Amino acid sequence: MSSQVRVLNVTHVLPDRTIAASAAAPPHAGGGGGDVIELSFLDTMFVALTPLQRLFFYEGGPDDLPPFHALVSSLKSSLATTLAVFTPLAGKLTYRPSHNDVVIDCSVAAVSPGVMFIEAEYDDSAGGVDMLRLAGDDEHHTEAFKRLVPEMEVGRLPALLLAVQVTRPADGGGGIVAVGVSLHHAVGDGQAVWQFMRAWSTASRAGSPSVATMPVVFDRKAVLRHPKEDTELARVFLRVFAPALPLDCSLFPEPDMARQWRKTYLLRPNQIQSLKQQMVALSEHAKTMKKLMKAPTTHVAVLSLYWTSLVRAKFMSNSGDGDVYFMIPGDLRRRLRPPANDGYFGNCVKPCYLRAPVGDLCAGDGLVHAAVAFQKAIRECLEEGDPLADVERWSEPETKVPKERIAQVSSSHRFMAYETDFGWGAPRRVELVSVYRMDVVALVAAAQAAGGGVQVSVALDRAHMEAFESYFLQDSDTKSDSSSVMYT
Repeated sequence: MSSQVRVLNVTHVLPDRTIAASAAAPPHAGGGGGDVIELSFLDTMFVALTPLQRLFFYEGGPDDLPPFHALVSSLKSSLATTLAVFTPLAGKLTYRPSHNDVVIDCSVAAVSPGVMFIEAEYDDSAGGVDMLRLAGDDEHHTEAFKRLVPEMEVGRLPALLLAVQVTRPADGGGGIVAVGVSLHHAVGDGQAVWQFMRAWSTASRAGSPSVATMPVVFDRKAVLRHPKEDTELARVFLRVFAPALPLDCSLFPEPDMARQWRKTYLLRPNQIQSLKQQMVALSEHAKTMKKLMKAPTTHVAVLSLYWTSLVRAKFMSNSGDGDVYFMIPGDLRRRLRPPANDGYFGNCVKPCYLRAPVGDLCAGDGLVHAAVAFQKAIRECLEEGDPLADVERWSEPETKVPKERIAQVSSSHRFMAYETDFGWGAPRRVELVSVYRMDVVALVAAAQAAGGGVQVSVALDRAHMEAFESYFLQDSDTKSDSSSVMYT
């Protein structure tokens, strides 16, 4: 792709100290001292991962989108307001040799100069794809997407925790703008990302220095308790997930963009309901002992469709055998004892692995086999007993199973991404840009303007894309329905 992004201006946004001083409670009280927040063992699993990068496209006429300079001013002002409550996000992730650990440094020196804020323009004059098309094509222009989110070096410490980029078309035509956000995964999970985005967009939309209605809790020690001292667990996990600290934190190499293929589909409510009914009917007539425990949820139904389509695309033609695995990040906030505070900001997910034989997923009732595996894993991993009891075994599948046999979901349809309104309406498109491996699917709740449903964005090897799409559309009963492709 010959399009390029030119940086116009780089500034930094500091937390609004006036608002921070008036907040009811320090946003990062506890957890290792006023200037330091110690990471939990749940955070350390993500120290070596790429940042969480979300891209929002906003489209509209002169009466919908403000001039670029006004738009930037509004975003920076509201960001300063929001950082008054989320102050640690302006800090840095730092390695402490004296403790052999990694912490969030919230000291004045670390927080200054503030969050990096990039203003840029996108130039497609050399024959590239324009921004309107980027926001409309179902197949991702991955290189362009990556240029529309801020680069944030996380491979070495100290590292930034948050960066923002706002991009306009270079021709000055307006009508569309892209907002890219990068958040270091060690400081928070998907729930945390949307917690911050809701607060920021609300502050921008309100046009006044309002603070979050719910106190934000960064203190890990007040939330996470484990029989084995948390600091010891965190150090064990650091040795597994970031063994070369602080010089090189890169656990996964950058995916080969020439091989990776990404596309977004939309499963509408009626299609999801039809899929669920199909799975129940298959289960009732299944000749095997594999029966659904209960009617599949939307989450289980959509992931079962994705997983069976992927496994068939990869293994059906070569009579593949053995087991394949799927990783679900299970949210522990309501499952901890006691539950986490609703305002808790951090990583609070458990990797739940399920497995199934290739032959079962490739069979005619493969959807049922997949759904049963999901239901069984969710019950055993999250609903029975203490969800932290097996914490020391969490990393085993990643170290023992070939990477090509593990798929995973990286985002939930419970996140209402299309409600991120900064004051100029709902986004035209929202995508997860950071995909650090093949065979990853991201789900978000689809825009109500598009009829609702679930947006399904996939990343897989180009060698399997045609077969995957054939199975995916066939099993979702949408082969002749163009609405299954989200952007046309």
